Amino acid sequence: MAEKEFPKISEDNDKFEFTGETITLGNRTLYRIRAKKDIIGKNGEVIARKGDLGGFIRKESSLDHNSSAWVSGNARVFGEVSEDALVYDNAEVFGKVYGNAKVYGNAKIYAAEVYGNAQVYGNARVKDYAKIYGNAKIYGNARVYGRLEKFYGTTEVYGDARVYGNAWVSDNVKIYDNAEVYGNARVRNNAKVYGHAEVFGNAEVYDNAEVFEHARVYDDAEVYDNAKVYGNAQVYDYAMVYENGEVFEYVSVSDHSHVYNNEWAKRAKRY
Repeated sequence: MAEKEFPKISEDNDKFEFTGETITLGNRTLYRIRAKKDIIGKNGEVIARKGDLGGFIRKESSLDHNSSAWVSGNARVFGEVSEDALVYDNAEVFGKVYGNAKVYGNAKIYAAEVYGNAQVYGNARVKDYAKIYGNAKIYGNARVYGRLEKFYGTTEVYGDARVYGNAWVSDNVKIYDNAEVYGNARVRNNAKVYGHAEVFGNAEVYDNAEVFEHARVYDDAEVYDNAKVYGNAQVYDYAMVYENGEVFEYVSVSDHSHVYNNEWAKRAKRY
């Protein structure tokens, strides 16, 4: 490729330059970068030394040249990386990564934002305007998509779990294995959803509750306060399970039923 076809570098950009190496993905060309100076993080850590090769970016504005943000390895950035964010390994970014966020491994970000102290890695995919922030971690083969506006705290999504639609997941939640959370569901405050469980509709799971195995919680149901729903159980309509209540095996709890404390848990188990 002729030199004149390379993206231009601003006169005030003393952070990186293009090396001349390119890759083409689809009909788009990306350009390898190289550090023009030592790049030091805000805590004094060395991000890159002068002369170090970086990853591939679409154009100069894909990487903020006034901060310690950096793209390295064989990472590819079509979107934007700024502030103190890092993108490396074989990650691909088509959205925005900023704050202290990290995207690495074989992770891919499509039309989404990752920021704060969030990390996306492994083979995870985040797309469709989702926002991942706080101390959230998305990894393994997890998939997060849809217009998610609340995905924060020290939340973790991993394994083959899926979170999508308008679901909100926050505050120390763990979603893993093959679990799915979708629709307008809310999972928060130390709750766990795992196994092949599903939480969807307008359902809420929170306050140390657990939904697992092949259980399903949906409609406007609520499971909270150390409650557990598991086996092939279903909780739906406006039903509530709370205060250490348990619903399991093939039990269904619906309408406006309440299952709570140990006594009610036993009744739920029998019926």
